[in-house]
Amino acid sequence: MTEKSYPEATVGALIFNPEGKMFLMRTYKWSNRYAVPGGHIELGERIEDALKREVKEETGLDIHDAEFVSLQESIFDEAFWERKHFLFLDFICKTSNSHVELNDEGQEYLWVFPEEALKLPLDKYTERLITSFIRKDEKTALYIR
Repeated sequence: MTEKSYPEATVGALIFNPEGKMFLMRTYKWSNRYAVPGGHIELGERIEDALKREVKEETGLDIHDAEFVSLQESIFDEAFWERKHFLFLDFICKTSNSHVELNDEGQEYLWVFPEEALKLPLDKYTERLITSFIRKDEKTALYIR
């Protein structure tokens, strides 16, 4: 019998500090481009718990007020260091502090306003996420003010 493979579900966090700046980290996993922290949802793990765990592991930050923003799909994209089929569940969230302790997945980080972020070398999924957030923010005068 042939073993089946399935897309891998992941979470990603667009994190805002009290000043309204968002966190981005440069990572080798996305060809040294800036991306948001995130990772796999473990079997039996709730989505929001996976989001908090992944952010804490990669950045040392504690997050709160997570709000779902978008679903993206990556199918064997050469821009990622492993060729896999991913489903990205993207969230915006807040942190109460800006003290970061990167793990080995991030080479550097910065805090930047969303419009400024679009001028950086971003992976295409992070660029879509930020663009989606900006559009939503313009329509609803939303979230981080």
